[in-house]
Amino acid sequence: MVTKSKTLRLVFLNGANKRVSLSLPNAADNLAAAEVKAAMAAIANANVFAQEGVDLYQTPQSASYVERTVTSLFDDTAAQPM
Repeated sequence: MVTKSKTLRLVFLNGANKRVSLSLPNAADNLAAAEVKAAMAAIANANVFAQEGVDLYQTPQSASYVERTVTSLFDDTAAQPM
């Protein structure tokens, strides 16, 4: 069985100037660059995400769709006794 998924990956610089990413697995797959840039700016301007006193999503850097294909060789999970 083959399953495919598409995730929107947003990359920001945090308050310590390190790259951090935010992955959105159910994002629309036809977004324009301007729409994504505007949404990233809104996330950055909200200043609601912090970890250990460092703003996580401070400066938008890039956005990309990441496509993943998984080909299952076998799956015995349903056959396992509970």
